[in-house]
Amino acid sequence: MSGALEAIVEGYWQAAVERDWTAFGKLLDNDILYEVPQTRERVRGKEGYIDFNATFPGDWTLAVDSIVAGDRQAVSRVTFEVDGQSMTGISFFEFRDGLICRITDFWPEPYEPPARMTRHIERY
Repeated sequence: MSGALEAIVEGYWQAAVERDWTAFGKLLDNDILYEVPQTRERVRGKEGYIDFNATFPGDWTLAVDSIVAGDRQAVSRVTFEVDGQSMTGISFFEFRDGLICRITDFWPEPYEPPARMTRHIERY
């Protein structure tokens, strides 16, 4: 199963980089939960999570550095660049019925989240 989960995470990042929100959404459970503990951001549900990503400001790119998958979870390390600044992020993925149902992102460098044009973000 780990190979299948690795492929799902690869597809997730590829769809995000290509801004193919239809393909991106096909990998997500309807009740996906996304959290960034560092910035205390939370997004619930597929529609909200797609909007959260589609409205990210700035000219950004992303490169996948590594993906490690087990039977029910996967972890990826990515290099994210936006407006000339680079950050490395670690994303923990959980799955249900072959779909991503939870993502927790950690970013080693402190930052304030950018102003967003979406109503789907909760702060906790």
